[in-house]
Amino acid sequence: MSQVSATQDTAEALGSAQGDALLGLATLGKTALALALVIAVILLCSALLKRVGPGRTGHNRHLKLVASTAVGQRERVVIVDVEGTWLVLGVGGGEVTRLHEMPAPKPDELPPSTADAEGFAARFASAMRQNARNTFTRSSKRSGEDV
Repeated sequence: MSQVSATQDTAEALGSAQGDALLGLATLGKTALALALVIAVILLCSALLKRVGPGRTGHNRHLKLVASTAVGQRERVVIVDVEGTWLVLGVGGGEVTRLHEMPAPKPDELPPSTADAEGFAARFASAMRQNARNTFTRSSKRSGEDV
């Protein structure tokens, strides 16, 4: 009889361990689900803020940065379009100084470098593509020589 009770005790212990493991997995699953829900809410809120954030309210529709260049470590010359008037501003040392004012040229009168909205970004992307193309071409030639 003691052998039967030992077997029953072992079976009960195994059943209890399996139940604890299932309970632990259920708790882990609930925690993972809650974490995924919190991350989804954060991503949803960030997408919503990007769509209707402070920059999208239309407050700056009358003010547009046309061009900017650095003339020192902290000084810049900036051209700003304010409702059809271009202001050339000197920015630096905690102050802004108007250097010149002129009517904005019509879009067909702009030189190509000023009319190009992408400018640096387009040139940089093109250079990166060319660099990647050259890198992959060299590595494929090397692997082709070894074979």
